[in-house]
Amino acid sequence: MIIGVPKEIKDHETRVGLVPSGVTALREAGHEVLVETNAGLGSSLPDHEYQEAGATILTSAADVWSRADLVIKVKEPQKAEYPFFRPNLTLFTYLHLAPLPDLTDALLAAKVNGVAYETIREKDGSLPLLTPMSEVAGRMSVQVGAQYLERPMGGRGILLGGVPGVAPGNVVILGGGIVGTNAAKMAVGMGAHVVIIDRSLNRLRELDDIFNGQVVTLASNAWTITENLKTADLVVGAVLIPGASAPRLVRREMIAKMKPGSVVVDVAIDQGGCFETSHATTHTDPIYFVDGVLHYCVSNMPAAVPHTSTLGLTNATFPYLLELANHGLEVACQRHAGLREGVNTYKGFVTYKGVADSQNRESRTMAEVA
Repeated sequence: MIIGVPKEIKDHETRVGLVPSGVTALREAGHEVLVETNAGLGSSLPDHEYQEAGATILTSAADVWSRADLVIKVKEPQKAEYPFFRPNLTLFTYLHLAPLPDLTDALLAAKVNGVAYETIREKDGSLPLLTPMSEVAGRMSVQVGAQYLERPMGGRGILLGGVPGVAPGNVVILGGGIVGTNAAKMAVGMGAHVVIIDRSLNRLRELDDIFNGQVVTLASNAWTITENLKTADLVVGAVLIPGASAPRLVRREMIAKMKPGSVVVDVAIDQGGCFETSHATTHTDPIYFVDGVLHYCVSNMPAAVPHTSTLGLTNATFPYLLELANHGLEVACQRHAGLREGVNTYKGFVTYKGVADSQNRESRTMAEVA
């Protein structure tokens, strides 16, 4: 099989879908790898490392897309890449289709087989390809939030850890999953007062044990969220429904009751965001204000630390990529039920129910399409 690795073109997206060691493994398995020039440069992986691993370096994205049987990326295709779509092409990347009907339309019209990292689910219920970037984004959310709480950045002028004689900042985390747990680790490490709100009492019990009482755990409801937002300096939105739109837990009137200069970081923005006031931003223009509250809603946060992110991501994606390359999409999905859940579009049909429900479309299984 021919695997293509184009350079990412989303704003400040400097991660890459495959590292040189992956090229070596694919070549040893009998596959050909095409890499667009400078695709890995932003992650400190220059072209010569890919060449030494056995990849062919191509100067244009169009050549990579047109010659590849399978294209591996990091972020969802941008509109400039839609013309590269064609029937029977397999695309392996984060898709986050629920809030992106235009991208869904383009994939369906071209009959691209889209395999989404974020919906591959293993038997234990885990989301192995979402986890590493959730860990990065969770940790970054507090790091970024702490920066924007500084007065020159537009915040209230709060030091999260406080100092002797001055109370620490208040961090409220909505969701106790991978993102929320990693955000809490950073916030606790900085010395902040931390509240985690989640609807699962069992998960709250686990978090209470994990943090040994260093965080406050609260059951999620509208009243609890409203009251805690009033005193929050930093709020992290970390709620996920795999493949579907994120629930809008925070309404506009709740934002209006927050302290001026407080900060919200919406890590769920890839799936539409969990604040009613959220809209996606970029690393070039990352923030905006609503009712005096600073919003950071960058949809590719881990791209700010691309070397760490690329290595963490490709550690997780490569076994699935090798399965796809060795067996082809259909056979690989027969062999691996978790991989089959990653197929969001197939031969012109939506095959993931969460995406279909979010966009009021019909959903079919791969077997029904075949």
